[in-house]
Amino acid sequence: MSKKEKIVQAAISVFRENGIAKTKVSDIVKAAGIAQGTFYLYFPSLLSIMPAIAKEMVDKMEEVVEQKVEKDASFEEQIVQVVDAIFDLVEEHKDIFAIIYAGIAQTEHIKEWENIYAPFYEWMHEFLESAQQQGMIRLSFNVKQGAKIVIGLIEVAAEQIFLYDESTAESVQEQKTILLDFLYNALGMRHV
Repeated sequence: MSKKEKIVQAAISVFRENGIAKTKVSDIVKAAGIAQGTFYLYFPSLLSIMPAIAKEMVDKMEEVVEQKVEKDASFEEQIVQVVDAIFDLVEEHKDIFAIIYAGIAQTEHIKEWENIYAPFYEWMHEFLESAQQQGMIRLSFNVKQGAKIVIGLIEVAAEQIFLYDESTAESVQEQKTILLDFLYNALGMRHV
C-alpha cells in the first residue's frame, strides 16, 4: 500500500470515528503512521482528501457492480443486480457516504465529482449501449447521458433510504421496486 493509500485509509477510519468537525490532520497522520509533512505532499488541506475518499468509494462501487452483474443473466435481471449491488454498498458504507458529501460540499472540490465518476459512467454507458444494440432498451434513449442519470438515480435512491429515511427491510424493498419500475419505463423496457 502506498503512502497516499495509507493516508486515505487512515482518513476514512478517523473521519468515521471522530466526524469531520473533530478531525485534525495530526489524527490522520498518527493513524497512518507517517509524518505530518507527508500528508501535505499529497493533500494541501484536511478537506482536500475528500475527492480521494470519494474516488475510493466510487471505485469500490464499480468493482462491486461488475462482480455482481452476471454476464449470462437477462438484462432485466442485470438491472436488478446493479441496483442491489449499489444499495448493499451504500448500506454497508453509509457513514462514509455521509462524510464524503459533508466534506466535499464544504470545499471547492465538488468540481472534481464528474472526473471521479468518469470510469463508472463509462462502464454504465457500455452496459446500456450493449442492451440497446440487443433491442432490450429503446433506441431513442441517449445511453451516454443516460448512464450518468441511471447511476445518479440508483445512488440517490439508496442514499435516501439509508442516510435520510428510516430503513427497514420493507422500506428498502419498496424503494427498490419503485426505482426499478421507474428505470424500466425510462429505458423503454417491457416489464411484466
